[in-house]
Amino acid sequence: MGSSNQAGRYHLAIDIGASSGRHILGHLEDGRMVLEEIHRFPNGMVDRDGEKVWDVEELFAQIKCGMKKCAQAGKIPDSVGVDTWGVDFVLLNKAGERIGNAVAYRDDRTKGMDEEVYKVIGEDELYARTGIQKQQFNTIYQLMALKTRKPEQLAAAEVLLMVPDYFHYLLSGVAVTEYTEATTGQLVSPVTKDWDMELIEMLGFPRKIFQKMVTPGTVLGDLREEVQAEVGFNCKVVVPATHDTGSAVIAVPTSSDDAIYISSGTWSLMGTELLEANCSPASKANNLANEGGYDYRFRYLKNIMGLWMIQSVKKEIGGELGFGEICEMASRCNITSIVDCNDDRFLAPANMTEEVKAACRESGQQVPQTLAEVASVIYNSLAKCYARTIRQIQEITGQTYDCIHIVGGGANADYLNRLTAQATGVPVYAGPTEATAIGNLAAQMMAAGELGNLKEARACVYRSFPIKEY
Repeated sequence: MGSSNQAGRYHLAIDIGASSGRHILGHLEDGRMVLEEIHRFPNGMVDRDGEKVWDVEELFAQIKCGMKKCAQAGKIPDSVGVDTWGVDFVLLNKAGERIGNAVAYRDDRTKGMDEEVYKVIGEDELYARTGIQKQQFNTIYQLMALKTRKPEQLAAAEVLLMVPDYFHYLLSGVAVTEYTEATTGQLVSPVTKDWDMELIEMLGFPRKIFQKMVTPGTVLGDLREEVQAEVGFNCKVVVPATHDTGSAVIAVPTSSDDAIYISSGTWSLMGTELLEANCSPASKANNLANEGGYDYRFRYLKNIMGLWMIQSVKKEIGGELGFGEICEMASRCNITSIVDCNDDRFLAPANMTEEVKAACRESGQQVPQTLAEVASVIYNSLAKCYARTIRQIQEITGQTYDCIHIVGGGANADYLNRLTAQATGVPVYAGPTEATAIGNLAAQMMAAGELGNLKEARACVYRSFPIKEY
């Protein structure tokens, strides 16, 4: 262990996912990043006023609760930054109060809204302008739903903030939009790297609600006085890559510019980094997205359904079993049925287990009966989907990729990693599992001058955490 004079200052990453959030304190010690989990709390969508929503009051209470625990532990961070999922937002009125609910992306308010948008701008042109993969829940369709169904909310709005921007606003009092998060909504130009105001006006969304765009590493300032009083200290609020995948990609432990990564969690986000967006028709045909990344690198990736399918099945029929045990049981099955993980039927089915069975039945394949068989079908289907995606990316970029880095919680799924190596025919490097929090911390450490740049940050990640090869 290094002596205390070699230990760097603390930074606090607050990483909130769709099912849970946690506070991870990080500091540098002898050139390595050291993590400590301070607080963990549940998250999930709740039904309110007939909508599926995020309980943002409870989430902010948990954000402050975890910060208090830092003070109680005598580990005061120099800075704090929040990351979350993409596309979702809140609206604020003149007084800075929230209008309506923080509606969640799995709510069905966006059904049919793509057609409304395409009356104004065709699907091909929209992709050519934004480079973002069509997902029914993108911010552009959520705003169209508000304009169509609740125009009074949009009329009363002064400010639109993406969910992590809203938490930074509650912490610092500063209302800005972070670039990587904003790009997920399909309203940002990959050329100007800013809001596409012409598109926004064409769609009839109020221009004034879109805030100034900032990049990861921007210092917003101190905590608001009432927050300081509540948590027991002051620190800087530093914007990380607030989109969790944007943070996770910072933590891919590669020295190469031509790496393929899978950020594996509720969603599997598989892609590479490009210095310029590829908004070509071929790219659109393969449903690849050019999401904003650190340093204006593009996360050229595909959104794949991911471990949400396994999480749902575990909830339905998994009882007390852990993911590791389910993975192990699945590895002993020899069922060969495959489903298309990207089919919308798996986005929010009433029962995932029954949906997987039905998909197998409809395609004339063996229908899985047990938990192990259902899990095996899902894992095998994901691996096949990864293999198809890497081929698509290779064809479009003209690059060949000689390995895959799997980061995030899914890096623990041993059986899936083995299947992925088999299906793609290239070595798989799994880890770090805490990629999102690590990338969040790395952005704060780069802002503080403790890590020089992205290359240095990734080298530090490689040194600091175990990585397993398949």
